[in-house]
Parts: sequence; C-alpha cells; structure tokens
Amino acid sequence: MTVSLEEILQDLPEERRQRIESRAAELIAEELNLREVRRLRKLTQARLSKQLKIGQEGVSRIEKRTDLYISTLRSYVEGVGGKLKLVVELPDRAPVILTGLGEVDAEKKAKKKARIDAGSKPKSRRAA
Repeated sequence: MTVSLEEILQDLPEERRQRIESRAAELIAEELNLREVRRLRKLTQARLSKQLKIGQEGVSRIEKRTDLYISTLRSYVEGVGGKLKLVVELPDRAPVILTGLGEVDAEKKAKKKARIDAGSKPKSRRAA
C-alpha cells in the first residue's frame, strides 16, 4: 500500500507539521541559482550589467553557466550586493572558510587603471 506525503503530514500534530513546513522552506531558500538571487534583489539583467560593466547578454551567459571562475562569481555576487564565501566542509572538523580565491589584487587593478587613464597599452611580455 502506498501512502502519500500529504497523508502522512495530515496525521501529524499541527505544531510538528508547521515545523516541517518551516524547515522545508529554509532548505528551499538555501538552494537558489544566480538568476533567482538577482531577482530577490529586484535587479534586472540590464541594471546588473551596468554595475558589472558588461553587456546584458554577458549577465545572461553567467546565469546560465554551471562552471564559472571564482572571480566571475565573486563579481556577480558583489554586483547584486552580496559577499561570496567559500566554505569547505570536512567530515572530521568544523567548516573552514577559504580566503584569497578569486580576489583581484588591488595593486594590479590600480596599475591597470593608471595605464588606461594614461592612455598607454599594457606592456607585452613578448617582443614583437
């Protein structure tokens, strides 16, 4: 005999059903894709693209990809007003937050901006 989830839940006390429904909602909220995160922040792809200084089609491509550079993901998350944290969960110890991955070196970024502002091209490593 097969019993549906609805039938099982109906037989539980009201308080227990509410706790189960609340926990289910928490778990669903933890599993969002990038598009859903952007929509939660009430941002369009066009508005986010201006913030990220890429085209709207670039935002669309990022949202559809399943394999991203960490730096791209970090930029996207920061663009919607968030902060990216990478957590490693090992079986025999508490979760560990990874640092330094995908972060742009501020000094390199400043040098690149200075070159662009000065109108010069970056130096090539190879001689022509």
